[in-house]
Amino acid sequence: MAGAFRTVCFQMKRLPTLFLSHGSPMHAIAPGEAGRVWAALGQTLKPRAVLVASAHWETAVPMVTGSPKPQTIHDFGGFPAQLYEIQYPARGAPELAEEIVGLLKQAGITAGIDGCRGLDHGAWVPLRHMFPVADVPIVQISVQPERGTAHHVELGRALAPLAADNVLIVGSGHATHNLRDFFSARAGSSPLTYARDFADWLHTRLLSRDIDALVRYRDAAPSAERAHPTEEHFLPLFVAWGAAGDGARAERIVEGLEAGALSMDSYAFHADAVR
Repeated sequence: MAGAFRTVCFQMKRLPTLFLSHGSPMHAIAPGEAGRVWAALGQTLKPRAVLVASAHWETAVPMVTGSPKPQTIHDFGGFPAQLYEIQYPARGAPELAEEIVGLLKQAGITAGIDGCRGLDHGAWVPLRHMFPVADVPIVQISVQPERGTAHHVELGRALAPLAADNVLIVGSGHATHNLRDFFSARAGSSPLTYARDFADWLHTRLLSRDIDALVRYRDAAPSAERAHPTEEHFLPLFVAWGAAGDGARAERIVEGLEAGALSMDSYAFHADAVR
């Protein structure tokens, strides 16, 4: 049904990694079903810190936020004034930022720390529902669209030790992300066939753990270029997948399409399920 979401029961044996389709900034004040899943995750997961790979921070090489008090970035325009008044006063974690850069350098990935960068809406919109008290330290890491999907899998693999040390690794982007189709559609409109087909393809490949097809999605998936005219919103999925470890089990925790074009499909990747 257009505009509806099916939430999937979330079960956990150990801390997973997450890929969240974060939706419009309006989810900060009108969370809907996705927001209810985010809130449920926050009741279940008790990490010592969160590392977010956000689609809304693009750099040439991986950068990590190093501020102890990251600002709330309102990186959007044309929305109600209420959104611009929201602050998410989570602490940063400079020591964790240093650890992250060290792990990446051990893996041969050049990385750096940005001591001024705050939290963009790809991070604080879902996290304000997961951890509304803002009592969990947050660090962001950027994506590198020019370096492709395989690079982001390797980025995630380098970060895997953090997932085993009670750091929640979150990729925040979108399962499909064509804003032209989104803005031309009306709320409640029927799902666009290509968006549903791409989301179904993604689900099938994640369940079968077909990392080769996923990395080659631009050539392998139906309507890939329409589903993702640019790649930045899809790349966080590969960070979360890589951080869970080879063979991790994918669990879809949110399913649905927003305005017919934006798939809100979200996943937990369970490393403990590796067989």
